Amino acid sequence: MDLKAVRTFVTAANLGQFQGAADDLDVTQQAVSKRIATLERELGVRLFTRTGHGAQLTIDGQAFLPHARALLAAAERAVAAVRPGQRALRVDVPGRRFSPARLLRDFRAAHPGTELDVVTLADANAAIAAIDAGTIDAAIRALSVPPRRLPASIRHMRAFDEPEQLLAGPRHKLAGEKSVTPAQLREYRIWMPILPPGSEWADYFEAVAAAFGLRIEQTHPDFGTEPLQDVIADSADIVSFVPTQMQVVWPDGHDLRRIPIRGPELLYPNSLIWREDNPHPALAALREHVTAAPPPFPPNGPSWLPPFTLS
Repeated sequence: MDLKAVRTFVTAANLGQFQGAADDLDVTQQAVSKRIATLERELGVRLFTRTGHGAQLTIDGQAFLPHARALLAAAERAVAAVRPGQRALRVDVPGRRFSPARLLRDFRAAHPGTELDVVTLADANAAIAAIDAGTIDAAIRALSVPPRRLPASIRHMRAFDEPEQLLAGPRHKLAGEKSVTPAQLREYRIWMPILPPGSEWADYFEAVAAAFGLRIEQTHPDFGTEPLQDVIADSADIVSFVPTQMQVVWPDGHDLRRIPIRGPELLYPNSLIWREDNPHPALAALREHVTAAPPPFPPNGPSWLPPFTLS
């Protein structure tokens, strides 16, 4: 249905005359008459009766009026849903329990009027493709040069670097340590079954293994974090890595230990990624928030980043 004709009908009904509608819509009276005649033909009914005092709604016109107003209101809501600054800013993060989600919570607290739509895609490759296609506005992910090549439209900035910690059970030989070095981990099995092949996490831990001569096993099926915790809690040999701020909850009987890694710290780089021509005003505010926010993890001695990390 021609919404311009519907709007003309509603305006004429409100004012009670075609000339008033023409003045209000800044068109000629002939244009008003033509639009309403077209609408009447489409509906198969007469909407107005012309009188000496103007235009009076017929019974059919009276029946159609509330629906016409609803059509115009729906059209306005549809436009508002995609108007820059009106719809929610859609941002991808690796998961709700990871630090990127906490960054978004801090941003939302600092900008309480900003609506956020937080999503979790498969990996950085999927997030970059979605940003380039315009289905999301931004992502907070790790970026690396090999094997990913960024489209020309994509921009990025480093958000923060997060230290990794060791996750060990109470029977493990390292369970009582206040901190460990990467060199101490060479004799132990490091189990990371939740690394999808080709993901940024797989890239990162492959680089960690190569840099420090570690045995990081990814061959087991991924049944989630709970079975992983069960294995670590009962093992004197198997450990895993966990981001410093990742929220991990385990049963009381597991008594798992989160041990800082030092000499050097193993840092996981997180970047804010967006498309250059995205006009959403909340995106600019998010970039400003990332730039102004103090580093959440102050340096704690020597540190290590993958050699392919983008600045």
